[in-house]
Amino acid sequence: MQKQEKTVCQWNWISRKVKGVDMCETKDVLILAIESSCDETAAAVIKNGREVLSNIISSQIDIHKLYGGVVPEIASRKHIEKINQVIEEALKEAETTLDDIDAVGVTYGPGLVGALLVGVAEAKAIAYAKNIPLIGVHHIEGHISANYIENKDLEPPFSCLVVSGGHTHLVRVKGYGEYEILGRTRDDAAGEAFDKVARAVGLGYPGGPKIEKLSKEGNPYAIAFPKARIADSPYDFSFSGVKSAVLNYINGCQMKGEPYNQADIAASFQKAVIDVLIENAMHAADEFGMDKFAIAGGVASNSTLRNAMKEACEKKGIRFFYPSPVYCTDNAAMIGVAAYYEYRKGTRHGWDLNAVPNLKLGER
Repeated sequence: MQKQEKTVCQWNWISRKVKGVDMCETKDVLILAIESSCDETAAAVIKNGREVLSNIISSQIDIHKLYGGVVPEIASRKHIEKINQVIEEALKEAETTLDDIDAVGVTYGPGLVGALLVGVAEAKAIAYAKNIPLIGVHHIEGHISANYIENKDLEPPFSCLVVSGGHTHLVRVKGYGEYEILGRTRDDAAGEAFDKVARAVGLGYPGGPKIEKLSKEGNPYAIAFPKARIADSPYDFSFSGVKSAVLNYINGCQMKGEPYNQADIAASFQKAVIDVLIENAMHAADEFGMDKFAIAGGVASNSTLRNAMKEACEKKGIRFFYPSPVYCTDNAAMIGVAAYYEYRKGTRHGWDLNAVPNLKLGER
């Protein structure tokens, strides 16, 4: 019997003993996962923590780009409109029903409180109606867990850089659901800085993909934007300075009546951000002797960042892991993977589970 099968068998023996059946039986575990922390309404069915049977995402980008960013009230209303439909599609694509589901996993923080509440209420209703476990998942833990989907051999311990619109964390993954935060942003998250610079340049929302696309036409060495380093916290990040430097550069050109090259600004800004991300990550790799490194989050889909991080890891002999772009941006598959390992550990939440918009990684 393989190690993984033995573990599943042991878990099911515990589960069935509680139900009064003292026997060991291997059984596939199906998790229905729900994600609604921002502006994507998503549902997925995950089998045994590593196999995605379905991953349905309803995006609101076309709505929010009219306002230059996510409008929380609109996001919440759209989640209410879409969530039942998305779950039905996820179950249909997975060729399963709620009767086959072993547990429901749902993002309960961090995120927009109204948006989170929609997903949490839906998950609680399903878990109650079907008398199955309810498992709340931390959004950042979901992003980290996205790496398990396509990298079947990846297991803790490893280190992970989480870069998204709301978060920039450098994390040591000690075990499934066990984390140590080495560094985090002191102000703007990397993705937030991308969005604000894109708006200043005139690209609109969402900024990350547009900055990346435009930067391919520019010279990353054209403008020397600052790279913040924090003396007392070498693994922390700060991106408000480089964002302000871009705004000042554009304002200066406009006041002098001088033209400026949008592509050069995008490329130079992107280089400044990526350089800091890589430098901090590799500093931690040297300090802690890391041999496995992963990236996650929406900004992790940036091909320039992925290629630069891959090159930096190869120079140090570090194995580098990353999810496909569809698993970098907000999705329910990553939540289902994280929920599976919490399920295996015995994590259960009650009907008092609530949305926690400022939930810290490691909190329960």
